[in-house]
Amino acid sequence: MATQRGTDLLLKLDEQANGTFVTVAGLRSRKLKLSTDTVDVTDADSPGRWRELLAGAGVRRASISGAGVFRDSASDAAVNRVFFAGAIRPWRIVIPDFANLDGLFQVAALEFSGDHDGEVTFDIALESAGAVSFTAL
Repeated sequence: MATQRGTDLLLKLDEQANGTFVTVAGLRSRKLKLSTDTVDVTDADSPGRWRELLAGAGVRRASISGAGVFRDSASDAAVNRVFFAGAIRPWRIVIPDFANLDGLFQVAALEFSGDHDGEVTFDIALESAGAVSFTAL
């Protein structure tokens, strides 16, 4: 994968959950975390008393956080509507020349900031609320 500018990572929202994704923001800084919980099945008979884990049994999750600038006032308003409604909506995270992550997410945090001589920026955190697909580009 070639080096990409941070603003190349895009957030797309399907606010109406009808299959139409609209780019709402480019992220200047971001963190994408895919994780799973482990299920410990260690007991007194475990070899050498080493921990044993049950394969494929953990809960998976995707967490996305980032900071950027909204594309326009309509994008800002759409994200605010979804946040204040506590809604779970389809989102697409585009990592150019690498992959798309598609799935249901809830906006877990939304913060705004800005300098007196600059643009308003936001920080957002999305938490998965269902299956997430990974499609290589």
